[in-house]
Amino acid sequence: MGEKTEFEPGDKVPNDGKYIEIGEKSFHMGITDPKVVNLKKGDHFPQNENHNRKWSRAPKNE
Repeated sequence: MGEKTEFEPGDKVPNDGKYIEIGEKSFHMGITDPKVVNLKKGDHFPQNENHNRKWSRAPKNE
């Protein structure tokens, strides 16, 4: 079983790092200016801009 890659607001952050808002099912949904947050392990993910979005680890260049 693989590591979880999408997170809901309120979930605990698994690892330190930057996380980015993604579309409901895919990061190719075309979100303009997605929210990017820097979180520490054990923090909770913040609310998204709308209920159809989730959090994912940001690419290294973000």
